[in-house]
Amino acid sequence: MFFKMRRVFPILLIAIALQSCSEYQKVLKNDDVKAKYELAEKFYKEGDYKRANRLYEQIAPKYVGKPQGERVMFFLSNSYFKRGDYNMAGYQFERFIKSYPKSDKVVESSFLGAKSYYKLSPEYSLDQTDTDKALLKLQNFINAYSESEYFAEANKMAKELTTKKERKSYEIVQQYNKIGEFNYDMLKSAVTASDNFVSDNPGSIYREDALFIKMDALTHMAMNSFESLKEERLKDAKAAYTVLKKRYPESKFDIKATNLLEKIDRELQRLQAVESK
Repeated sequence: MFFKMRRVFPILLIAIALQSCSEYQKVLKNDDVKAKYELAEKFYKEGDYKRANRLYEQIAPKYVGKPQGERVMFFLSNSYFKRGDYNMAGYQFERFIKSYPKSDKVVESSFLGAKSYYKLSPEYSLDQTDTDKALLKLQNFINAYSESEYFAEANKMAKELTTKKERKSYEIVQQYNKIGEFNYDMLKSAVTASDNFVSDNPGSIYREDALFIKMDALTHMAMNSFESLKEERLKDAKAAYTVLKKRYPESKFDIKATNLLEKIDRELQRLQAVESK
């Protein structure tokens, strides 16, 4: 008996699925708005957001200005989000907020809209236009709804995106310095980029790294300069070391920075010896 039931059960599941599919196709193709609304609600509650979304798309224009319009538009927006279509989700949540500014779903819609753009943010190495848009949406939400239950998550996402943008900027600083090993002029770019990065990102986790790169770039620039320019540039490199140690007394670059400082001091002593002759 048990084995017979094991064979019958999958057949019943298939039959139910086929019936559901048949019902869905039938309702989808007819003009009965009420039937589509009821089936969309059923699918949404069951977590079948793909089919619910398709039905909500069809009926949303029919419910504009009607009591159910707010509910339909929110579920349409959220079904896009649930199925991972974040472009449409962000757009539809914005439409919802504009259409129903007094809705009790405005805060949630604002958060989910911002989160949709967060989901669209690419890897740090790619163009960060979508990241900029997501940060703007998240910051607007944080400013407007500081008491919201979504506030902590919004802050966390904003911090993550900020760090992603900082990493991209820092990689540029790093790249300039690396190329500077073979192209002297790029060392100047590395120094400028480091200064800009530190100024623009005072709380960045890459700030210490940027300060060390500035010292490193200035040291190599000084060592490869004409004798007439060396002393001034060596002093600039030494000043960069002082800034690094002042801001990060136990810097992770302590050994490398100390080795560079010793190199700077030896070269300064050599120059002073030459001048004294």
